[in-house]
Parts: sequence; structure tokens; C-alpha cells
Amino acid sequence: MPTNLPPEAKDKWAEVEAARHPKEKLQKMQEFLSCVPQHKGTLKLRGQIKKKMAVLRKEMEEKKQKRAARGGPKFFIEKEGAAQVALLGVTKAGKSCLLSAVTNANVLVSTAPYATREPVPAVMNFEDVQFQIVEAPALMEGSADGRAWGLQTLAVARNADGLILMVDLSENPIAQLELILSELEKARVLVSKPKGRVDIDRRYAGASLRIILVGKLVDCTMREVEALLRSYRITDAIVKISGEVTLDDVEDAIFESTTYRPAVIVANKLDLTCADANLRLLETYVDGKIPIVAVSCEKKLGLEKLGSSLFKALGIIRVYTKEPSARDFSKKPFTLKKNATLHDLAKSIHTDFERDFAFAKVWSKRLAFSPQKVGLGFVLEDGDVVEIHVR
Repeated sequence: MPTNLPPEAKDKWAEVEAARHPKEKLQKMQEFLSCVPQHKGTLKLRGQIKKKMAVLRKEMEEKKQKRAARGGPKFFIEKEGAAQVALLGVTKAGKSCLLSAVTNANVLVSTAPYATREPVPAVMNFEDVQFQIVEAPALMEGSADGRAWGLQTLAVARNADGLILMVDLSENPIAQLELILSELEKARVLVSKPKGRVDIDRRYAGASLRIILVGKLVDCTMREVEALLRSYRITDAIVKISGEVTLDDVEDAIFESTTYRPAVIVANKLDLTCADANLRLLETYVDGKIPIVAVSCEKKLGLEKLGSSLFKALGIIRVYTKEPSARDFSKKPFTLKKNATLHDLAKSIHTDFERDFAFAKVWSKRLAFSPQKVGLGFVLEDGDVVEIHVR
């Protein structure tokens, strides 16, 4: 059930949300915590807020250091290609070696522990699309609580479209995977698709509260959800609820939303003697819930399977476009999410295509005949060729 915070605590949280400067936000969070009663029901919430405060303090400290040094490491990486994939793992699992093997990046591959201190982006080609792989500094126990560069690494994971979880088959792969998943979960990044999701888009512009329900409320009604949101002074927001959601999930999203990121496990050092036995243990533990790609980065074994595994896990499709007067379609595809429609494609090309759309012709193997004339609601699939006609 919701934490049933006193009204003064909810008022303080509204002040936290309204604060625009880190120092002010930190102060308001401290005031909020002082209003939260200490009992078992608020334990999780207090932990969340303390973690957010630790992140803020670290960010403020880093900004201070950067100003003093006139520079510093860059932890936010602009997205490129079809998708950005964060490469995570414990130290010496072979992340740099993998990046060097599957991209053209000039990466320092070192045997020293914790050699990577800031994110390293590089581009990996798969057929006619490109994935941006970002090697993040190694995870360790306590990363989610601010140890070493853990908060920055987890921020890279949260910003990415998907994850590579790298384990070393010369050591216990289950212990490594458990550590990675535990730190991700503490940072509210999940690799298993949650039953439901709540997104709160605060407008701060005097708009009304709008709740979009695409799914099912498990233990509550829309009226109770609205009452909970209003009790936290959320009156001008768009709230999207999908899948199966409880009132607890709604309250959790007020403080910090849980993020789902599809993942692929890369099990490295397949060439070693103990690798086969450890790989079998890992496969039994994972039980098919996350795809596993077994490789040897050093010997370049199994690396050819990584591209197709990422493509499938990320749930993306390639759609090719053709000019009405052209004989052939463009060999450079648009990449869209699975189940995307022609409307999504039109928006991706240009807003004029969406606004002035008349009809489209689609060539596809699954259609009884091609080309077929379709409208904006037509659901696209990987490999479709589209010719858009505008008014």
C-alpha cells in the first residue's frame, strides 16, 4: 500500500520538484526526509531519496572540480546510430577487448583493474545498421550507492537504449551477473520487462491533470490514482499508465520511475578450459530469460552472433524508403521500434510528410501482393519498402 505520508511531507516533495538548482533541491530533499516518519513502510522511500541526494552531491562536487580544472571526464554521451548500447561488467571481464574487437575504436586494452575511468563510445556495424557501443567504467558492489564512478556508470546505463552485460567465464559468472543486476536494480534499471509502467510528465504550465490508461489498474481505481497524484500536488501533468499497475507503482513513479532496458549477456573467455562448465552453469541460472552470446574476444570467437542478438533484443526494425519517381529504394534504412506504424515513419522523415500525407505504397514479403496502398495506421515490419505520397 502507499506510504501514507503526512500532508507536510507531500508539500515538501512538491517543493523538491519545483526546485531548479541542485543546491536548493538538495536542501528541499533534506527537509522532505525530516518530514517522513521512520518505520518499515517508508524504508524503501527513504533509501531512494538518500540515493538521489548522493547523486546530487556527487554531481555538484564534480562540477566544482571541473570548474577548477577547466575540463574533466564526459559521462553523458550523445546517441548515434540505430541504438545506443551500454557495455557493463565487473573489472577485467574484457569490456575494452570486446569494444576493440567489434568496432574500429582505438581502445587501450589493459590487464590492470579498473583501467576504464570514463565512458568510451564506438560504432559497431551490423548488416546495414550501426549500433553505438559505450563502454562504461566497471561496476562493483556499492556502485549504486555512489562508490567510485558507479553513479556515472549507472547513468550511462539509464540513458542507453539497451545493455550488454559482460561476464568472465574464467571466474564465477553467476556471482558477476548477480552483482551487475543488483546494482542496476538499486538504480531502478530493470532488464526484465516489468508488468506495468507509469510515466509522469510534469508540465508546470497551469495545464490540467490528464491520466492516460493503456492497461489495467490492479488494486485501485482511476479516482484513487488521481487522488494520490493530487495529494502530492501534481495537478498539471500527463500521466501514462501501461500494463498492470498498482497504486504503489504510481507512488514509486512520483519519486523516481523504473526504467526497463533490454539486455544481452556476453560471456567472455570461451577459449579457456573451465569456460564450458561455467557457461552451462550460467545458462541454467539465466534459464532463457536473457540471451547469452558466448565469445572469446582475444581469439575473436563467437563475435559474429552479437549483432543479430542485439538487433533482436532491442526490438527494432529496418524500413526502406523509395522516391515515387525512383526505380530502386534507398539502401540506408530508417530504424524504428517494433510495431511502428507508417505514421511513426512519416514523423521520422519530416513533419511535412506527417501533415501532408495522402497515401503510401508498401512492398513486403508478407503481403498477398506488392505494392499495396495503405494509410498511416499500417503496421510496419523489418525489411518493408515504403513509398510515401503527399498532397
